Amino acid sequence: MLAAVFLAIGGLKLVRSKADLPPQMSELEPYRPLSIKAIGLAEVLGALGLVAAPLVGWGALVPWAALGLAAVMVAAAIASAEAGAWAKIGLNAALFAAALVIVYGRSEGLG
Repeated sequence: MLAAVFLAIGGLKLVRSKADLPPQMSELEPYRPLSIKAIGLAEVLGALGLVAAPLVGWGALVPWAALGLAAVMVAAAIASAEAGAWAKIGLNAALFAAALVIVYGRSEGLG
């Protein structure tokens, strides 16, 4: 489920121009288009790391992908706070927590 959320949100940032992003992503307004594409790429790669890595025998990458997505959510919460979008921080926190649950559950790959 977490992978699907990040694949959808990150994919949107990758395929749409900054002007064509939905109004729900207004906190990205101060960022350059290339920065938004980089964020989207990080989200898509993290989602693929959660799903595809175990399928190709690289299951040890799953906690690292989840940790990367957790870091993206920290940055997203900061961006939301800077934009005054306080209501979105709850969603950022929920996705952050879900990513950390995956990190914890698959932590044998971290050491």
